[in-house]
Amino acid sequence: MHDDKATVDVEETLKQARTLWQKYFALTKELLKFSDQKDSELFMELVDQRDRLIEKMKALPQNDYRESEECKKMIEQIIPMDKQIIYRAKAWLNKSRRQNSAVRSYDLIESAGLRGTVFNRKY
Repeated sequence: MHDDKATVDVEETLKQARTLWQKYFALTKELLKFSDQKDSELFMELVDQRDRLIEKMKALPQNDYRESEECKKMIEQIIPMDKQIIYRAKAWLNKSRRQNSAVRSYDLIESAGLRGTVFNRKY
């Protein structure tokens, strides 16, 4: 009877692992969809959701789901999506930094009281 409980626990753990990986895969697809759009709040919420799934995966008892063909196929699809997400996020971050830098430069000119003098001079 003790072995039956252990078998049920292993099966339940594998079922939970499968469910979490499927959710992770779905969230990765959503992240890719929103990674080049302007809604950074939604994007970050999806990143947070995915991080919470990772924590749940780590909290599961030791299991072999990651070694299953089903999971390996999902991972093969996730890896290129992750690379695209990272590339797009870095591009967005760089663009955002450039815009913030330009705004800060303008703010410095404004706060120094130079706006009128710099732009009205004839050289």
